[in-house]
Amino acid sequence: MIKDLPDNTVQDIAIAVALEGETVEGKTWYVYIINLKDEPLENILITSKGYGEKDGEQVKTSTLRHMIPSLSPKTSAIIEPIDEQTFGLNNEYWLSYYIANTIYDKKFIFLPESIVDMNLIKLPVVNKPGVMIK
Repeated sequence: MIKDLPDNTVQDIAIAVALEGETVEGKTWYVYIINLKDEPLENILITSKGYGEKDGEQVKTSTLRHMIPSLSPKTSAIIEPIDEQTFGLNNEYWLSYYIANTIYDKKFIFLPESIVDMNLIKLPVVNKPGVMIK
């Protein structure tokens, strides 16, 4: 039965955490979806949540759901702001979208302490420093 399912592999799509700016109070971060494909994405659904251990206790954040009607080729869209206090948790983004009439989905997980200055790169399309999972 599983062999009968189509292989809808997600390629050329990224989730990124970008540094938007810095003030005396702290840094401002946003999560983006980046479409590196040459075709648009339609009906994009993203759920986000954080989970893990902090100070010896299990912690879970609320699950948030986001909908983006469409995303043109070689563009990006903001999913949500993200608080630096959650960087010590697993930050999970479950992405589903359509291309034509075919659905694709993939889970992206930023592991604890992976969003640090040492891992920052210049993000494609967004052109800001950040951490990206492709």
